[in-house]
Parts: sequence; structure tokens; C-alpha cells
Amino acid sequence: MLKIDVITVGKLKEDYLRAACEEYLKRLGLFAKVQVVELSEYKVPQNPSQPQIETCLKQEGQAILSKIPAQSFVVAMCIEGKMLSSEQLAETFLQAQNRGSSQISFVIGGSWGLDETVKQRADLRLSMSRMTFPHQLARVMLLEQIYRACGINNHSKYHK
Repeated sequence: MLKIDVITVGKLKEDYLRAACEEYLKRLGLFAKVQVVELSEYKVPQNPSQPQIETCLKQEGQAILSKIPAQSFVVAMCIEGKMLSSEQLAETFLQAQNRGSSQISFVIGGSWGLDETVKQRADLRLSMSRMTFPHQLARVMLLEQIYRACGINNHSKYHK
């Protein structure tokens, strides 16, 4: 069975977002073993300087890299990444599995993004959209797309 980690910086603050994530995690149980790994945000001042932001990214990046299994296919969620359709994401899952990877790790950085070391570790840099969404919503959107991709690969009726 496919194992999927969603490694994310920060905790969900809103009950409705937690409920949506729990629903997709429950649904995903039919297709894969999925876990969400929440990492603490590195604290920066209200108006951080560029060096403070870089320190934040490095600290969060080290924490992220420590949670990625060695043989995992890594997908870094970043705005400059490639945009895929749901079908293409499903195909990406199949390709990773065909190359012998039964573990996929999705990485969602903190509000400042991802450190370059994390992006370099990634097998795929993925963007959800060129539009801006609330950082807290990214996890729900990602879990829905993972569920949809698994559904496509398992011929479920969810994706029409």
C-alpha cells in the first residue's frame, strides 16, 4: 500500500479546516496510508529582516529534511513549481511507484516558503496555482488533490 506523508510547517488554527483535513484523511484510508507531520513554525519578529527570514527558512528546512524518509519521492509545494492537472498528479503517483518508491512525501513550508535545500531534495516542485490562497488552506487543498489522484488511479467515481 502506498504511504504518503504530508510534512507541513505550522498547525491548523481553524476548526473547519481541521475537520476538512480529517475528512480527506479518513477517505484516503481506502487507498493509502497517509499521515500529516506538523512541524513548529520558527518564530520571527513582526517585520523581519531578510537575514531573519533566511534564518527562519534554514531552521524550518532542517526540520523538514529530518522528517523525509530516505527513499521517499518528494514533492515540494512551491509557487514557482510546475502546475499539474489531477490526472497528471495521479500519473506522477504511478510513475513514482513504477520506479520502486512506495513512499511519497509532500512538503508544505511555512509562511515564508521553503528553504532551497528542501527544494533541491524534491523530485518534483509543484504549484497549486498562480493565485494566492491562505496558507492554512493549502493543506486542505493538497489532501483533496491527493484523494482525487488516488481515486483516479483506483477508478473511483469521485473524479468525473
